[in-house]
Amino acid sequence: MRRLSLLLPAILASAAPAQPPEPRFSADAFRGHVEFLASDLLEGRDAGTRGYDLGASYVASRFRALGLTPGGPDRSWYQEVPFVEATRARDATVSIGGRRFDATKDVAVGASTVATAQDLTAPAVFVGYGLRAPRLGIDDYRGLDVRGKYVVALSGFPKGMASDVGAHLNSMKASAAQDRGALGLITVRTLQDAKRRGFDYALKSSREPAIGWTQPDGSTFALAPKLRATATVDTPAAEALFAGARRSLTDVLAEADRAGGRPAGFALQPSVSIARESTHRRFTSPNVLGILPGSDPKLADEYVLLMAHLDHEGVDPALPGTDKTYNGAMDNATGVATMLEVARAFAESGIRPKRPILFAAMTAEEDGLLGAEYLAKNGLPAGGKVVGVVNLDMPVLLYDFQDVIAFGAEHSTLGPMVRDAAARAGVALAPDPLPQEGLFTRSDHYKFVREGVPAVFLMTGFANGGDKAFTSFLATHYHKVTDDLALPIDWSAGAKFARINYLIAREVADAPEAPKWNPNSFFNPARK
Repeated sequence: MRRLSLLLPAILASAAPAQPPEPRFSADAFRGHVEFLASDLLEGRDAGTRGYDLGASYVASRFRALGLTPGGPDRSWYQEVPFVEATRARDATVSIGGRRFDATKDVAVGASTVATAQDLTAPAVFVGYGLRAPRLGIDDYRGLDVRGKYVVALSGFPKGMASDVGAHLNSMKASAAQDRGALGLITVRTLQDAKRRGFDYALKSSREPAIGWTQPDGSTFALAPKLRATATVDTPAAEALFAGARRSLTDVLAEADRAGGRPAGFALQPSVSIARESTHRRFTSPNVLGILPGSDPKLADEYVLLMAHLDHEGVDPALPGTDKTYNGAMDNATGVATMLEVARAFAESGIRPKRPILFAAMTAEEDGLLGAEYLAKNGLPAGGKVVGVVNLDMPVLLYDFQDVIAFGAEHSTLGPMVRDAAARAGVALAPDPLPQEGLFTRSDHYKFVREGVPAVFLMTGFANGGDKAFTSFLATHYHKVTDDLALPIDWSAGAKFARINYLIAREVADAPEAPKWNPNSFFNPARK
């Protein structure tokens, strides 16, 4: 009996069906994708340009070669997104309490994607940070009448508030103002915000084109389309807003600079006038969508979305020197390369996942997560619904990473799935090392979070030199022309990152249940 007990495991093992080997991941294949996507030929892959379209064609050709099913309308690889680009026709005119302010120096007023001409003269009300979150008992508008008026709100959110929650509420300020009947929004920078970057940053941003996507009736989608004027003000204009108020600007900013500081709102004395004119240009740019069908007919409508943005910053002829192309090697050719290699691994594995997987290269992420928003708002062209999202954006592949970060992992059952999959690859799941940055709300997956879909955003971790590599990249190369193929990219790390994401996607697609929000997550739409 003892001998039989020793032999039985071997007998059973030989009788069990052999598991197919895990797909191999090639550093050279990963490198090939990045070298093409980040080449000068693609001219920085700005949405709506020839270079972006070349990149989109490349992704579609890879999907076709892998035997994926087209995921766009009418069995196309492309979901064309209609855009409007707004440019300032002239500098805005701004007055506070009858005093004119320079829109090239004191006040930043960008173009409007909603209307070509907007003009609003109205009283103003200070609304603190301008946040509303009934489920958290937050309402900075409580007791304030802002109907038909400007709201004046502090930038950001209170010190000590959870960064992902605060970043989300900050992104919803315009809609909160509109919901309470305001017609304009003026932002006053906190001391913390002013220390982080000078006002020149706001002025530069206001001079750049604004982009939005358009709806079937031709109107531009916007969270707050009824706001007729928006601006960010520097100190002289901010002081004018608070002239004669019951509290000075200095006192308000000092309170906001303390941990937990939440200045209450009050009416302001001066009337405010802002007028702006914009010119509009319409164009299209596609999301590229490929589907790997699932094996379980009961789960045929439950899509796992593996996404990476294809676009970058294009070419700037005004840059000094000879290099004027934002190649976007790390941001985000590496993310697209990861997505393509995961698709290849699934196609070559011989085993289809239980749930279908939608592989998507997104447009216009750099313009405000717009391609992702269009897909999230309009639904899948092929039908079905997205039940979970894994987003790949700017993995910093300059070192042999030993851990990964899944921003948003603590909010849903995707967190344990990512942890378990990474562990099989010998890689740890690390907590968010930059909670103050609110990165969970700053990439394409966030548009699906807003629609109630659990999501994570994958990035290489800070162990084994990752901290220095990441911070150095941000300081030196992020959104600069030096994010190119001259960087010392670790191609083996790219193959490793692709393998991890294959294991994650396999885990999610084969799980008995679709991803679910954790009951206490702020982002759980069922939480009251």
